[in-house]
Amino acid sequence: MIMEELSKQYYKIKEVAEILDVPQSTLRFWEKEFPMIKPIRSSHNIRYYRPQDIELLRIIHYLIKDKGLKIEAAREQLRSNKHNVSRRVEIIDRLKSVRSELANLLVALGGRKL
Repeated sequence: MIMEELSKQYYKIKEVAEILDVPQSTLRFWEKEFPMIKPIRSSHNIRYYRPQDIELLRIIHYLIKDKGLKIEAAREQLRSNKHNVSRRVEIIDRLKSVRSELANLLVALGGRKL
């Protein structure tokens, strides 16, 4: 999901877990391991993530799940090279979107799925 698609100001942990396709427990774990993730909490201790929190979680997801980095290596990447990693994640998302559109066009034209 590209940042422009996040239309709400706040998202509950369940929604963020669905967006990133990870369990809620993973988000809670990452929150402990990456101090820069600071969702707002309600008086009932419910987490509310802002779009910028979700973007940071997307970057962490990319570093850990896609690139296979360990937690400490991902932390170091965020400290030293956050801008480049963020751009890489954005480019990958755009490419996935283009691929999905092309696959839909193939299906619409009567071709086979990718």
